[in-house]
Amino acid sequence: MSIALVSGLIIAVVLVVLLLLGVPIAISIGVSSLLAILPTLNFDASVLTGAQRIFSGISVFTLIAIPFFILAGNIMNRGGIAIRLINFAKVLTGGAPGALAHTNVVSNMLFGAISGSGVAAASAMGSIIGPVQEKEGYDRDFSAAVNIASAPTGLLIPPSNVLITYSLVSGGTSVGALFMAGYIPGILWGLGCMVIVYFMARKRGYRSTARVTMNQAFRIFLEAIPSLLLIVIVIGGIVGGIFTATEGSVVAVVYSLILSLFFYKTIKLKELPEIFRESAKMTGIIVLLIGVSSIMSWVMAFTRIPEAISAILLNITSNKYMIILIINIVLLFIGTFMDTTPAVLIFTPIFLPICQQFGMSAIQFGIMLTFNLCIGTITPPVGNILFVGVKVAKTKIENVIKMVIPFYAIIIAVLMLVAFIPGVSMWLPQLMGY
Repeated sequence: MSIALVSGLIIAVVLVVLLLLGVPIAISIGVSSLLAILPTLNFDASVLTGAQRIFSGISVFTLIAIPFFILAGNIMNRGGIAIRLINFAKVLTGGAPGALAHTNVVSNMLFGAISGSGVAAASAMGSIIGPVQEKEGYDRDFSAAVNIASAPTGLLIPPSNVLITYSLVSGGTSVGALFMAGYIPGILWGLGCMVIVYFMARKRGYRSTARVTMNQAFRIFLEAIPSLLLIVIVIGGIVGGIFTATEGSVVAVVYSLILSLFFYKTIKLKELPEIFRESAKMTGIIVLLIGVSSIMSWVMAFTRIPEAISAILLNITSNKYMIILIINIVLLFIGTFMDTTPAVLIFTPIFLPICQQFGMSAIQFGIMLTFNLCIGTITPPVGNILFVGVKVAKTKIENVIKMVIPFYAIIIAVLMLVAFIPGVSMWLPQLMGY
């Protein structure tokens, strides 16, 4: 048996056993990686190299963007931006069947993109729109399903911390290109949800009784402009070359602070220390994961594990479409029990080289990988957005899952477009010159 297969088996078995025992994911990744290199290097060299890889893995300027985007998201979650985006979404969706459900989808796309968090979007939108929908006769399980199914769009529509993490682990793929590539898949996900909402709402007879006058619509639009400008300023600045993604994250923090403290006046200065603490905790978890995953990436490259997996897949079939389909099935399965960030860190170095052999760009693969893992966030057994959405709606998961099934179908259909039609993710980056 080759050293690659031995190391690969050690990583897989030890990682699964440690996770089942409840060991934190960062420690599980580090321990399994070090054990996998022992057949090749002695213990002292393995530990020394592992320590060096942790520090080199987190000593990247682009990584600074993650804590700042997390901080900006937490400020916006507290800053009253959600209700203004909801009101704006109401104007956009008008009086279509299931107008409030359509509003939920559009609001998740807007708020998720601004905050960069699907969980935050599901929590904020579910708690605000859910009671209004129930008051207008919407079934609680239906409302929860719509909220859950559309919440992950913010992980694809930039700015996205997942895409920044992927940029690091993939060897420096352009963050700006990844941001541009996420727009169309994220919007298609949201539009797909709206198609399902339309037919389900029409069948159930859900129609909005409220009408917005032109004067009200204009006032709502004016109130929403400062929030919407955040996307324009940050993404426009990154794409236009005015500042880097890291500098853009700082701009997002400053802008969201000014908006929440002085314009909307929804956050008080005494609340900031708690917001900073929450952001620091979240940052610490992600940075530690990135550091220890650098050990795993090095072990995989050193022992040639990706090449061994590629050879196994090629022994199954030489058809590139079948191999890409198999990779998508594996990623969908992985996403059902592993969080997005560690999954990106673990499986990028395994599957990216294989897909590149068949002509897929690192940008397209990054969007395909993220899309797969986003589906996992709304899928049992550990989908965090699924559980947050159910909790906010105060309903039962078994009831909501039945409602979510049609959404799964159309979301996976969009995934197939992303996987097999490069233009879905590559058209915008190419148009912008990436």
